[in-house]
Amino acid sequence: MNHQEMTSQIANGQGFIAALDQSGGSTPKALRAYGVADDEWDGDDAMFAKIHEMRSRVITAPSFGSGKVIGAILFEKTMDGDVEGKPTPEALKARGVVPFLKVDKGLEDEVDGVQMMKPNPDLGQLLEKGKSKGVFGTKMRSVINSANATGIAANVAQQFEVGQQILDHGLMPILEPEVSIGAPDRAEAEEIVLAEILKGLDALPEGSQVMLKLTIPVKPNLYKPLVDHPKTLSVVALSGGFTREDACEHLAENSGMIASFSRALLEELRAQMTDEQFDAALGEAINHIHRASIAG
Repeated sequence: MNHQEMTSQIANGQGFIAALDQSGGSTPKALRAYGVADDEWDGDDAMFAKIHEMRSRVITAPSFGSGKVIGAILFEKTMDGDVEGKPTPEALKARGVVPFLKVDKGLEDEVDGVQMMKPNPDLGQLLEKGKSKGVFGTKMRSVINSANATGIAANVAQQFEVGQQILDHGLMPILEPEVSIGAPDRAEAEEIVLAEILKGLDALPEGSQVMLKLTIPVKPNLYKPLVDHPKTLSVVALSGGFTREDACEHLAENSGMIASFSRALLEELRAQMTDEQFDAALGEAINHIHRASIAG
């Protein structure tokens, strides 16, 4: 797929984006959920090798190439690895899946009810590496824990500031100011997020577009103005701690939003499964998430 074909596939949104981007801090938990105990690996290299085995198994499963998965977000080490002898981004494109790269370096401590992204002085180098490997876009996450207007404004502004740097490198940024589903005033926080994102979109240069990855809102279709905004290529939803059943139920109520699920996609997969069992479980999850993504 060339750049225009990838842009068109994401814009049309007839599927969902798989999030295969657990980083070092979240990888042990992901491996345990997959049925790989801590004593089955020793050291970071072995840990990342185990998670790459899982991701490779997902990417090469027959159901993953069904056309229902239109994109996938990768951790840097996954991007640098191979799948069936091909660089991972090229293996994805060969299956009709648009590759994205996680580029943030984790979260700062909470201030004003939010967690900003940590400084990322080497971002330019990472963007150039991703571009050279055929990546279409990027993803970066920050977190909002309460309806603090000052904190949310700073959080969203940081996303757009770094997003512009990514655009300047010729890549498509996915901005992800995640509102925690545990926030006691989540609905109010989401209203503030909406207003701040609209400000950011309106301030983008003419002809620019970004993607947005957002918590499924308490109020259905709250984010429809973002879906319809000319400077938005696509709005995708994170599962954010919901089970797949709950995440899909809520997502289906939001017109124009598609899924970008991680745990909710992979939660039924186990290392001990046969290839047939693995593909059946993955295929069931893909079908469920696909139906919710196109319901609107």
